[in-house]
Amino acid sequence: MKKIVVAIDGHSSCGKSTMAKSLASYAGYKYVDTGAMYRAVALAATRAGLLDTQEIDLPKLRDLLPTLDIDFIVTPQGQHTTLNAEDVESQIRTLQIGSAASRVSAIPFVREQLVSLQQAMGRAKGIVMDGRDIGTVVFPDAELKVFVTASPQVRAQRRYDELQAKGTPMPYDDVLRDVLDRDYRDTHRDISPLRQASDALLLDNSNLTREQQSSLLQSWFDAKIR
Repeated sequence: MKKIVVAIDGHSSCGKSTMAKSLASYAGYKYVDTGAMYRAVALAATRAGLLDTQEIDLPKLRDLLPTLDIDFIVTPQGQHTTLNAEDVESQIRTLQIGSAASRVSAIPFVREQLVSLQQAMGRAKGIVMDGRDIGTVVFPDAELKVFVTASPQVRAQRRYDELQAKGTPMPYDDVLRDVLDRDYRDTHRDISPLRQASDALLLDNSNLTREQQSSLLQSWFDAKIR
């Protein structure tokens, strides 16, 4: 049976990682969360004090980047992201780091390095990768491209519930504002803006259960590998 590349793109808080993990498990493929990679860079930059002002210290960030070893490990709780061998999964999932990741992902030299790493990861195919520009930039020839969206209000509610469950609650209005701000930055940045590839299948999961979206994705995948 042939192996393919599955590229899943879409807005923040759409559940891309959840559905990508589920599809990778179904297909027996490797899963790569590119958003986590940008979040790891953002965490390192935040720890180094490079994002404390409106202006990012680009020279220092450029020097910092080659010192970062970003990888993934499998734990009893699922796949986690590591930064220089440190498990940083919980640290990179905060609203603060998510917002910071949106800032650093717009920097050309950051994207260039991470895109190169992502392309190397998928060279042998048999991979499910999710992010913002996988089907348009990282793997424009991917055999299956999916663009995921949902209304900002639905996405904000999901993020709000997630933060509540983690014990780090924030007011809903603040979460919604962050979702809208990230949407604007992601779609208006000069380098690799978020957009639906012309050959990507649209998946609006505003009113879908996880089971329904998994079933839909699996049917699309099965059709591509026949």
